[in-house]
Amino acid sequence: MLFMKTLTDLFAFETVSFDLKPLLFSNFSLQNTIMTGLEQLLTQHRHSFHKVVPFTESDIITLLDLTKHNNALTEFIFNDTEAFTDYIKQQLLKNNSRYLIGGYNELREMYKRSALFNFEKTHLRTADIPFDKNAEPRRLHLGIDIWGAAGTEVYAPLGGMVHSFANNNNYGDYGVTIILQHQIDMVPFHTLYGHLALKDIAALREGQVITRGHPFAHFGIPAENGNWPPHLHFQIIEDMEFKEGDYPGVCKASEAEKYLHNCPNPDLILNMMPQLHD
Repeated sequence: MLFMKTLTDLFAFETVSFDLKPLLFSNFSLQNTIMTGLEQLLTQHRHSFHKVVPFTESDIITLLDLTKHNNALTEFIFNDTEAFTDYIKQQLLKNNSRYLIGGYNELREMYKRSALFNFEKTHLRTADIPFDKNAEPRRLHLGIDIWGAAGTEVYAPLGGMVHSFANNNNYGDYGVTIILQHQIDMVPFHTLYGHLALKDIAALREGQVITRGHPFAHFGIPAENGNWPPHLHFQIIEDMEFKEGDYPGVCKASEAEKYLHNCPNPDLILNMMPQLHD
């Protein structure tokens, strides 16, 4: 396999200093569970990862609650992309924040905005997706969202290869999506980057090497990111289950155990939650 031969010794970690505050998790704590082998490995290397988006210790990062408990986020707002984008801009200005962040293991009613989340995505590159109208909808978010300015650069947290990419252009979908494959201590895993810009995949190739810290993507505008306010969906995936260019970023609540096991907390790599502004 090309990946196993190429990456074993190709990418050396460089140390990046971060504030050694305890990890803060939205609705979920690894401290209260038995960590998987991948979670243990990522924890051991947590301070070696490059920042996924640019920020400094002086930047204000604010937690964004997108559950039903956020009464300010009305159904009218999240159903209208322009109104939703204005809401995010207002929250950034109100808190003088560079980013709003959150969402791992978060139940979100706002996925009612797209019928996509009532479906089982069986044809990953096809808009004509069969569904059972009586099926349990998907509402549990499996990544961390970083909301900020369109065009914000996205960096590779560690070296890897392009596993796959796609333009998932259903309404409410990922839009432009890139999935990288990595390896630490011979353990393979993946990182998914959703809601990117079309230019990011114009010359991209599967198998292409992406080095640690390389700015390989950008926050996309609504017209190319699945009709969302500009943000990055970042997700860690252990087993891609033979999927390419896509992997569920939202699951049914009844399937939480399976998906949270396969998709550990993204802040093990992001290291942004300790920077939250009180």
